[in-house]
Amino acid sequence: MTLKNGDKLASVEVIKNNFEQLNYICSLQIATAVFLAYHLEKPILIEGPPGVGKTELAKTTAEMLGIECVRLQCYEGLDESKAIYEWKYGKQLLYTQVLKETLGEILDGAKGLAESVSKLHEFGDIFFSEDFLEPRALFKALKSKEGCVLLIDEVDKSDHEFESLLLEMLSDFQLSIPEIGTIKAHPDRKPLVFLTSNNTREISDALKRRCLHLYIPFPDAALEKQIIQARVPELAENLRNQLVTFIQQLREMDLKKVPAISETIDWARTLILLHSESLDPDLVRQTLNVILKFQEDIESVESELQTLTNKALKGNQ
Repeated sequence: MTLKNGDKLASVEVIKNNFEQLNYICSLQIATAVFLAYHLEKPILIEGPPGVGKTELAKTTAEMLGIECVRLQCYEGLDESKAIYEWKYGKQLLYTQVLKETLGEILDGAKGLAESVSKLHEFGDIFFSEDFLEPRALFKALKSKEGCVLLIDEVDKSDHEFESLLLEMLSDFQLSIPEIGTIKAHPDRKPLVFLTSNNTREISDALKRRCLHLYIPFPDAALEKQIIQARVPELAENLRNQLVTFIQQLREMDLKKVPAISETIDWARTLILLHSESLDPDLVRQTLNVILKFQEDIESVESELQTLTNKALKGNQ
């Protein structure tokens, strides 16, 4: 695989440094997975809780390489007509009308039924060509002229049948279309494939066998501080430390949905908008809805708010 700007994937350290320049702070494990995916020409299945940077990893890789990120958002009931292709029925209907109006010209000179049918068959094959095909994400990724990053997002939300549909694509970078035949990616422009899963259900062994596996957990305090510093550099260091300490405490609580990195970043930006200099219980209570998405979680945290805030302040001393 020789994607555009592939030299930016030359080594694990190069990848990690390039990501940091784009404000995507990652571990060596993540950079290693991307390095291997490129050089082994294998898709990556990225699992982990929502909001830890799985989707962002694919988008940042595309940005780093200067190529398109083709995204397929998965959902229950997703099928080949939405993922691979569908026929342009309106255009086919229009050309059918043209065929009717020019039937005499088409059959002109034909001798006998067999020859007439043969001429009509030649014309009819046009209706099932790429000219009448509406490409969807998987088809677009294979036909990309410069190569691309293919993001198959939240594959765990799709059905098992759709997983089976993906197997040919993930193993051979090709798709079989009954009316046209097999569509293959150019050997030097195979898409760099990222699949994400929030672990809402088990992914099949057949799909997992075709992919490298990467699990992205919630970051530890040190890594999360680096992420906030990169994404919200205007946040003062003492407030950044307090914020991260507070978030880390929340992740240890029995909540319906603990805050993800995306919520931490949103909260940091919120505190800047409110001209905050330090955490205090009233400020936290006022902005809890930014980091917690369920009322029962907010109520659980409010009962511990003073203790949590004190620990965050103490941890910064």
